[in-house]
Amino acid sequence: MTTLPISFFPSLLLIPAICFTICHANSNLLCIPSEREALLKFKNHLIDPSNSLSSWVEGGDCCKWIGVVCHNSTGHVHQLHLAALSSYDQSAINPSLLELKHLSFLDLSNNNFGSIPIPKFLGMLESLTYLNLSNAQFQGAIPHNLGNLSKLHYLDLGGNYLKPKSLQWVSGLSSLEYLDLSSADLHKANDWVQVTLKLPSLLELHLSACGLEDYPSPISVNSTKSLVVLDLSSNHFSSVPKWISSLHGLVSIDLSFCFLEGPIPDYFGNTSFLEVLDLSWNHLNSSILNSLYSLNRLQFLSLSSNQLQGTISSAIGNLSSVTHLDLSNNKIEGGISEILQSLSRCCLDSLESLDMTNNQLSGHLTDQLGQFKNLSYLSLAQNKISGPIPSSIGELSSLETLDFGHNLLEGVVFEAHFFNLTRLTTLKASDNRLRFEPNSNWIPPFQCERIELGHWHLGPKFPQWLKFQKKLSYLDIFHVGISDVMPTWFLNLPTQFEYLNLSSNQLTGEISYLNVRDSVDLSSNRFTGPLPRVISTLCILHLSNNSFSGSLSELICNPSLTGMVALYLDTNLLIGEIPDCWNHWEILAYLNLANNNLTGKIPPTLGYTYPFLINLRNNSMFGELPYTLRNSWSLVMLDLSENHFSGSVPAWIGDKLSNLVVLSLRSNNFDGHIPHKICDLQFLQNLDLANNNISGVIPKCFNNLSAMATKIKTNNEFSLSLSNFYKFYLKALLVLKGREDEYGSTLGLVTSMDLSANSLTGEIPKKIGSLVGLLSLNFSGNLLTGNIPNSIGNMELMESLDLSMNRLNGEIPPSFSNLNFLNHFNVSYNNLTGQIPTSTQLQSFENLSYVGNHLCGPPLSKNCTSKGIPTDVANNGSSNEGSKVNWLYVSIVLGFVMGFWGVVAPLFFIRSWRIAYYRKLDHICGKLHVFWATMGM
Repeated sequence: MTTLPISFFPSLLLIPAICFTICHANSNLLCIPSEREALLKFKNHLIDPSNSLSSWVEGGDCCKWIGVVCHNSTGHVHQLHLAALSSYDQSAINPSLLELKHLSFLDLSNNNFGSIPIPKFLGMLESLTYLNLSNAQFQGAIPHNLGNLSKLHYLDLGGNYLKPKSLQWVSGLSSLEYLDLSSADLHKANDWVQVTLKLPSLLELHLSACGLEDYPSPISVNSTKSLVVLDLSSNHFSSVPKWISSLHGLVSIDLSFCFLEGPIPDYFGNTSFLEVLDLSWNHLNSSILNSLYSLNRLQFLSLSSNQLQGTISSAIGNLSSVTHLDLSNNKIEGGISEILQSLSRCCLDSLESLDMTNNQLSGHLTDQLGQFKNLSYLSLAQNKISGPIPSSIGELSSLETLDFGHNLLEGVVFEAHFFNLTRLTTLKASDNRLRFEPNSNWIPPFQCERIELGHWHLGPKFPQWLKFQKKLSYLDIFHVGISDVMPTWFLNLPTQFEYLNLSSNQLTGEISYLNVRDSVDLSSNRFTGPLPRVISTLCILHLSNNSFSGSLSELICNPSLTGMVALYLDTNLLIGEIPDCWNHWEILAYLNLANNNLTGKIPPTLGYTYPFLINLRNNSMFGELPYTLRNSWSLVMLDLSENHFSGSVPAWIGDKLSNLVVLSLRSNNFDGHIPHKICDLQFLQNLDLANNNISGVIPKCFNNLSAMATKIKTNNEFSLSLSNFYKFYLKALLVLKGREDEYGSTLGLVTSMDLSANSLTGEIPKKIGSLVGLLSLNFSGNLLTGNIPNSIGNMELMESLDLSMNRLNGEIPPSFSNLNFLNHFNVSYNNLTGQIPTSTQLQSFENLSYVGNHLCGPPLSKNCTSKGIPTDVANNGSSNEGSKVNWLYVSIVLGFVMGFWGVVAPLFFIRSWRIAYYRKLDHICGKLHVFWATMGM
């Protein structure tokens, strides 16, 4: 909500403007030649790209020059209005101004003087009553001789880069009424309170963003009745300075963004003249004191973005003059109807703005809402307000902004709800359970610029009433139950959208062109055909989960798309290669082309973009990773899984892509060893190299992956706000606990390592147990040998552990009893022996988790001996237990071998025996043949 300014100087500023007009209209005096020459010298050092000073020429009457005001009777140059000539090119200030002995008004604000110090000679312009050097790129110390300007009423040095060590020079400005030193570094100027508050005529003091801090000892300030406006915003006070309580004449106090803590002090109730109080964006944590409600002159009250709690007293009804009330972003509880009832007692006719966004308000809205006739801004978003919207809201004829978003409102909204809202420009009510189905010929009484009705029920037809919104630039109607063909009239609306979100509906048809300037989201619909053409200013294009087809070439190779920040085309039917023309995509932050039918190699020019995300998952791409990809140092997530990429995993991934949090090369054809440089990825939380042809040993340096070695997760999400509308969350498909799931808002809490289904050999490094932050570890389907390291038992946060289908031996370490969060565990098909350690988790898994080993004890049915050996092994016996050989079976085998080779061996080695054997065999066959022939007759 916009702050209501209080200043006593608009009238002061009107005086020179009126004088400027009168002097130009009525003066026939020629300016004094020496002063004209001084002005020309001064002009020669100014940069004037817009040629505002074109009238400043040799021989002209300087009293008629733009920006110059002469005294009506003497002709002396009296005022110079030279603000905002150039904010880019550097100007200079010529000391020829000293020739203007009668100059009383000098405004050089909003120019660029190239970070030079404020010229000392300005302190010699003794006639000055008004000096404005704000936002003019000055830096360094403030010249002390400015304190000689005893006639000065107005001094504005704000918005520069000044670093004064003391403000003692200010004490000489005895006539000063207005002082602005905002953005000056005053943390060394410990005398600022004593000096400024001793100025006898000072009305306004603006010291915003000056690095001011709490005084180590209390300060006594004599009560002054002159100061009426005090702006100390954006400083570093831990509590409200107590000396403020002695300034009983204050009309406006601004302590926003000051890191204030604790309760709201009750002495604000003593400032009976107070009209403006801004304590927003602090850490105040009390309830709202009743003493604040006694300020019956208060017009503007902002307590937003604190940690205020409790309910709002009915005494709020005493704020009889309040026009702007902002209590947003706190923890205030209570019923909304009771609050409106209390406010209706005091300010039915005065209240213009009410903001209670993001609190814990509940209850129903009542018809009282329609009684605030002058209300222009109303936001009750992000609360727990339920029930229907009262139809009386349609009586708020002054309403311009209405925000009910993210509540529990339900029911039907009728045309009558908008009956008299003729001034409405912003309508925000997303994430409620509301239904709106007006007549097809309904013409809204308003012309909105912004409409957000996400999660309403507006379908199944596309809302026809949007056709009449001629000023609409922001439209968000995601998930509203539309199941219709995208109407042609909507795509041909005369207004250009700044933001358009039609996602999560059932819209169909083809889209040839999108007239959207900033951001468009058409994801999760059923659009078909080629990708639409877009305008050159578009920075966010989200077309995921549709059926767009064809090539990427026309979109990617459009040289005018230099401002694209996010491109989401995943889960479509796109084909062909990714074109190699990414040179102009210099600010690309998010690229998601996953789940298409793309082929070919990764184009080299993609490596000259600097995105946070590259996701090419589940396509048919192949080849080695291009060396140019090492330039994408800003990558946080790289997902190339489920393709046909080959070659070794590049070492430069660990050397150059140092910001990686998620690296997934799963299900490709990578071979070679895991490069040791991977261990340098200090932010890596999810590493997935599963289902490749990687060989060699597991690097012992994995214990250096510090993000996996900490139990404390500082971020639960990875996101980036883009433009004024869009916040992107990184999402990743991770295989954890034996299944594939998408992690979005919780991705920052997940840590995993998956090296399964490769050909890794050697032992599991003992130091792997130092990765105590891992939630999932999968080494299954390799050729690993040796014992399972006991240190894995230190990974107490582990939820999923899979070491199956290797060649591991020995026992399951007893330390596994410490893994209390395990819900997926598999060590099957190894050579493990001994008793399964006893713990609540290990005994809860099925037999399949242990099959293919020589294990015993629960949950297996095999019992263990006192030595931890399976009983079936013990019963079969061994030499140590005195077992005996069964000689019956031995004799049978030996008899068969001797008999067989006793007959067959001579046939192999003695030729005459072999011939006789076959003759005899032939003779017997002949006799049998004759016998069977005779029998057949």
